[in-house]
Amino acid sequence: MATTIVIVVFWLLCGFQPSAAQTPGRNDTVISLITCYPGADIYELCGHSAIRVRGEGIDSVWNYGIFDFNQPNFVYRFVKGATDYKGASYPFAWFMPEYIQTHRKVVEQDLNLTPKQRDKMLSMLRKSVEPENAVYRYNYIKDNCSTRILNQIDSTDSGNLIIPDSAKFGTYRNAMRAYHHGYPWYQFGIDLALGSGLDQNIGSREEMFVPVELMETIGKSRFQDGRPVVKATRILNAGSPDAVLPPTPWWLSPLFWAWLLTIFIGWIVATNIIRGMLTKGIYVAWFTLLGLAGCIVAFLVFISEHESTNPNVLIFWLNPFQFLLPLAILIRSIKKAGFVMACYNIVACSILLISSPFISQSLNPAFFPLLLSTLGLAAAYAIINNKSSYKRR
Repeated sequence: MATTIVIVVFWLLCGFQPSAAQTPGRNDTVISLITCYPGADIYELCGHSAIRVRGEGIDSVWNYGIFDFNQPNFVYRFVKGATDYKGASYPFAWFMPEYIQTHRKVVEQDLNLTPKQRDKMLSMLRKSVEPENAVYRYNYIKDNCSTRILNQIDSTDSGNLIIPDSAKFGTYRNAMRAYHHGYPWYQFGIDLALGSGLDQNIGSREEMFVPVELMETIGKSRFQDGRPVVKATRILNAGSPDAVLPPTPWWLSPLFWAWLLTIFIGWIVATNIIRGMLTKGIYVAWFTLLGLAGCIVAFLVFISEHESTNPNVLIFWLNPFQFLLPLAILIRSIKKAGFVMACYNIVACSILLISSPFISQSLNPAFFPLLLSTLGLAAAYAIINNKSSYKRR
């Protein structure tokens, strides 16, 4: 991707535009959908889509996935939901080397467009990379390299594309989990940060935000007059299995480590209740981590522009108020606030655990042992502090 950014920036700085951007489509002009299969980097896990325009003296790619990690405050803007991507057009010969070097499969599908549809799509392509239109506010599931192309193809048929009802995943989150299986910790983070917006029911069209799903579904779709959208398919690069990471071993998954941690916490809780004393270091560390995670979740819920971060039921567990409990351990004058927070955690974690099968938000499996750990620590804190208060009376 870094190579692509460099050559595209060079191309744009030089002021060039592919010839297809300046002339109407000729009879020999072919517009095709290019699908790049997933790669090993996080931003490659769902693959990539682009448009190719080729003919006599023409061979260009139209790419809506250009971004730059070196943009000012890139990480903050990404978390806030204010990430800008850019559409650009450049020679197709500059597009392929990256995917060949990383052993990623690349498939080309020629679109079965009439001359009128072809000219309309070329016009949309030209307009989309004009300086005033090239930069767009990226949305992972609603406005990305695939959805932009799907909308263009659909527009050539006045928005009446016939898409088969063959949804495989049913929700955005399920689609992500299917493509992120080699990165369970990454999916853990997504499930932590993104709320119930990812769990709304979706159909085939919405699933086409994933490039490979766009490729497969567009290959089964038809225009209103019955013509198949794709008239020819070819493999440009066969790729190899090592383009993506192998499945993560179970002993390295978040679920395994969450349960291992919960067993340890369970032992701490039992020991503390029997002794009638808190292992203060464990409580301070645990609830400080919850408070830090709560700051992130609260930022995403209340400040971020990402539409899928709010609502998020995890805010009832992960929120900045968790800092009250470690502070109460360190500062005796606010001990009552710690007791109140412990009681709150008992209620909140119990409700989340009991109601999880019935709420609209799908929780990551690793959250359940962590909720149990929080519940256990909070219960032990409340029991021990209540006994201490009773003895003082």
